[in-house]
Amino acid sequence: MKIPKILSLSFLSILMFACGGSQKKLLPYSLKLTNKDKRYRHGDWASFKVTSNGDKAPDSLSFFLDGKVLETKGDSVKLEVNSLGNKTLELRISGDNNAYKLSEKIKIFAEKGPELYTYTILNTYPHDINAYTQGLEFYRDTLYESTGLRGYSSLRKVDFKTGEVLKKLALPEAIFGEGITILNDRIYMLSWQSGKGFVFDPQTFKELSQFSYGQSKEGWGLCNDGEKLFKSDGSQKIWFLDPQNLSEVSHIELATNKSFFKNTNELEYVNGLIYANVYLKESVMVINATSGAIEGVVNFSGLKKLVTPHPELDVLNGIAYHPKRGTFFVTGKKWDKMFEVRIEKK
Repeated sequence: MKIPKILSLSFLSILMFACGGSQKKLLPYSLKLTNKDKRYRHGDWASFKVTSNGDKAPDSLSFFLDGKVLETKGDSVKLEVNSLGNKTLELRISGDNNAYKLSEKIKIFAEKGPELYTYTILNTYPHDINAYTQGLEFYRDTLYESTGLRGYSSLRKVDFKTGEVLKKLALPEAIFGEGITILNDRIYMLSWQSGKGFVFDPQTFKELSQFSYGQSKEGWGLCNDGEKLFKSDGSQKIWFLDPQNLSEVSHIELATNKSFFKNTNELEYVNGLIYANVYLKESVMVINATSGAIEGVVNFSGLKKLVTPHPELDVLNGIAYHPKRGTFFVTGKKWDKMFEVRIEKK
C-alpha cells in the first residue's frame, strides 16, 4: 500500500518526537545579544535580552566566560576575560525548579590599540649571508641559530661578534627547519610541515628525542618563559607546550582592538611579552603572553637597506634578547649583517 505524501510526513514527525529523534527540545527561555555582530572589546558591557517562552520569568541567571562568573547590571553583562579570541558566552538560568544553559558565540578583542615602537642601532655584526635564519636565541651568553630550506636546514652555535659558526648540525634533507628555544638545558627545534619537532643537547647537538604536533599543523616559531614553551604555527594562535611531554596544553589568540592577527613567525619572550616577527613584514609584534593582546608594533623598516643586496636576499626574521646587555639582536634570511638594537616607544 502506498502511503500519501502528507500522511507520510505527519507519521514521520510523530515518530521523531516519540523516539527522541533529532528534534531539539524547546527550552523555556531564549537569549539574545543586542550587538548583532557579537564583536566586543575586553571590559565591554554587552546588552542582552532573556525571553521566557512561558508565563514565568527566571528565578535567577548568571553569565560565565571561560568558566568564570561575570558581573551583571540590569540587562548588561561585563565581558572580562583572561585571554582574547573566539569565546562562548554561557548563561545559566534557574526556573521552574530546573536549571538551563544557553550560549552565544562571541569575539573579544583587545581593550585598546597597539602602541608604535621604533629602534636604535647600537652595533652591527657580521652574519652568514647563506643562513636562511629561522630561530635566534641567546643561552648562557652564547648565540644559537636555526636555519631553513630543505637540504640546507641546520642548527648552529655562533660567535655573534664575528659571525663565525662554531658548531653546526645539518638536518635531514626532507626537513625544513624552523624556530628554536632553549629550556632546562635542552634545545627545542621545529620543522615546518613535517608535523614534528626535535630535542637536542645544547653542547653536543646530539638528538635526544622527537615530538609530534597536536592541533597545530605547522611549526613556525618557539620561545619560553622559563616554565613553558610558546609555539606559533602561522595562525592567529600561539600554543602553550608542556616542556615535559611537548603536548599542547592551551593557547592564546592574537588580537588588536579591531581584529585578529596571524603570520607570527620567530618568537622571543621577555618579561611577560612575546616579541614576534611578522612573516613577510619589516615589523615585530609585541604580544601580551597571557591575554594575546597585541600591545605594540615595532617598525623595522629601513633595516634591510643596510645589508648587502643580492638575488637571494629575503625578509627580516630572527630576534633574540640578550639579558645581560638588555638589548635585542635582529637579522634576516640570507642577510650578511646582524644588528644589536634598543627597542623604544616612538
